[in-house]
Amino acid sequence: MQIVRKTVVPAVAAVALACAVAAAQADILVLRDGTRVEGTLVGVRGDTFEFERSGWGRRVDRYDRADVRRVEIDSDGGDRRDDRSYRRDRDERDDSGRYGRPSGLRERTVSVSAGQAWSETGVVLRAGQSVYFSAAGQVRWGKDRRDDAGGEHNSPRNPGRPIPDRPGAALIGRVDNDDPFFIGNDDGAIRVRGGGRLRLGINDDYLLDNSGEFRVTIYY
Repeated sequence: MQIVRKTVVPAVAAVALACAVAAAQADILVLRDGTRVEGTLVGVRGDTFEFERSGWGRRVDRYDRADVRRVEIDSDGGDRRDDRSYRRDRDERDDSGRYGRPSGLRERTVSVSAGQAWSETGVVLRAGQSVYFSAAGQVRWGKDRRDDAGGEHNSPRNPGRPIPDRPGAALIGRVDNDDPFFIGNDDGAIRVRGGGRLRLGINDDYLLDNSGEFRVTIYY
């Protein structure tokens, strides 16, 4: 699998670029069967590519890395003021070989209550900024339901939740009035679309029987 900006790059560089979130407007996902999907690369979580297809509203499809041959990033589609926001360099890997957070980021630790829709963080993000999260703790969200920031295992789809097709009780975020985005317990980079105040919450449609909180450290 490769990620390119209109040209093919070596596999190592492709993997590094894939670990961040792109904000381009004309990206192309090329599948191994030859299918070309045009849209926006929203993010990469583990071995899953999140891709917003053109002409499908704000629908985000997910593709397994094994099915992806390459991703072509439109280098004219976004502001590249800080290229480290779009890729992780090899010297940023930790002892286990995984990519870590860039050094020098600001950080703030907040409490995210399970009993309210959104908790203010005091963090203001600019459009296209990359942000990292580290969450601890568990929340109760109903009878015999208790989960960490990753949310309910094998959670069924629920159209009443802020993000219907993501696990119940999982950690989610929102910047001003933009659509909510999924965080879970993934500590990788998330690139926000719009700028404004960052709020955090849990992915649940009924909050009155909830208790507990997540302790979340935000790196931005």
